[in-house]
Amino acid sequence: MLRFCAKLVFALVLILGLVGCGINDDPTVPLENFTAKEIYDRGEFELERRRPAKAAFYFGEIERLYPYSEWAKRGLIMQAFAYHKARDYENSRSSAQRYLDFYPADEDAAYAAYLLALSYYDQIDEVGRDQGLTFQALQALRVVIERYPDSVYAKEAAAKFDLAFDHLAAKEMEIGRYYLRRGHFAASIKRFRVVVEDFQTTSHTAEALYRLVEAYMSLGLIEEAQAAGAILGFNYQDTVWYEDAFGLLTKEGYEPQANGNNWLAQIYRQMVKGEWL
Repeated sequence: MLRFCAKLVFALVLILGLVGCGINDDPTVPLENFTAKEIYDRGEFELERRRPAKAAFYFGEIERLYPYSEWAKRGLIMQAFAYHKARDYENSRSSAQRYLDFYPADEDAAYAAYLLALSYYDQIDEVGRDQGLTFQALQALRVVIERYPDSVYAKEAAAKFDLAFDHLAAKEMEIGRYYLRRGHFAASIKRFRVVVEDFQTTSHTAEALYRLVEAYMSLGLIEEAQAAGAILGFNYQDTVWYEDAFGLLTKEGYEPQANGNNWLAQIYRQMVKGEWL
């Protein structure tokens, strides 16, 4: 009995909701018969029903039927949001960009730019995929940070920027490890060098330096290996990566130090003077 009552209450709420928003599911009734607000309310109702693709349709119809109206503007940003909820990232990006083109100075422009960035960011998944989306996400997130620094979205964009940046470094590390395991030391060094020089603020720098010690030791390039170990000791002395690098060097009778004029020794000298990191 209680279950039957609960179903009855749910059905009544659903019916009242449909009546309240002024539009029913009858396809014979054209949307031209309804006001912009009624169509907008139906879009919100579809969002509440967890039907974002259908909500996006209704929000888009406002722009078609009532162009340049205040409801059309509100509908456009909601359409971008609804498409994003539906994981239709291409259309979400298109709606967000159109909003920025039409209303660049509006208070919701920052949110539109953030949604546009999310349309790239939320497609970044495992490290093994192509990183083109990561680069696009970084560019779009930078726009939010630099163009809307006082918005509530700038801080969120900055946090996601750091994660996306770390993602790129992780890709370089993955490729570098692949080459290192197969004995392609020169190729691995190129990847680890990119992390040290271009991604030094990420969480992968310490490991990249250790892998450089491994690769250079394997090639018999002791000065480079020692310099990589010295940088590890200066910045990451409390990490397991420094412990392993120190052990690898001392086992062969060497110690971390920056000698010569190789690229790592130059970095070490700049770092000690406070010009790096």
